[in-house]
Amino acid sequence: MRTLPLFPLQVVVFPRERIRLHIFEERYKQLISDCESNGHSFGIPTVLEGKMSYGTEIRLLKIVKRYENGTSDILCEGGNIFKIEDFYNPMPDKLYSGGNVVFVDHINDSVDSLKDKVLKLIREFYELLDLSPPEIEYDQFTSFTLAHKLGFSLAQEYELLQLIYESERLNFIKDHLRTVIPIITEVNRTKKIIGLNGHFRRFDPMDFTDINNE
Repeated sequence: MRTLPLFPLQVVVFPRERIRLHIFEERYKQLISDCESNGHSFGIPTVLEGKMSYGTEIRLLKIVKRYENGTSDILCEGGNIFKIEDFYNPMPDKLYSGGNVVFVDHINDSVDSLKDKVLKLIREFYELLDLSPPEIEYDQFTSFTLAHKLGFSLAQEYELLQLIYESERLNFIKDHLRTVIPIITEVNRTKKIIGLNGHFRRFDPMDFTDINNE
């Protein structure tokens, strides 16, 4: 168990994700100042429906800009996933909150065949949206790599964050894409039909040999 300063937000931060934050509240000015001076990390727990249990350890990479009024722009990177065991608001002698957390193990049991299926669906998803698929290094790709760019809701991202096995997370993405791809396909078909309204349409002649009026 470890104690972390906490910066609760209504976002999900995934491991290795870069995140930019504008710091303006006094409590978080103090938090970032403490992390900068002692080199410690902090945590961003996800707030969902007024509750929070899981979050991501955050490492401060650099202060991008400092403003005269004391606010700042910072660049951070996501690390380990944690579960909150005890929450303190605020931490003793601090303006910001904190908590005792337990880090969650993530087991990489992925197989190439499953990864290939997911990547194929991702490419299909982007093509249907008429977007260029993101450049992906196959060896570096994980379930977290494009998690923010697959149309997940906050609740779905939060669910993905809590899954322990990489195979579970890849299957979660696969099932999601297999659900949304037919929806997008139908929307595109409907848009095409709507676009034909008012246009001259050509129909091929029909053979009425086998048609009766009974």
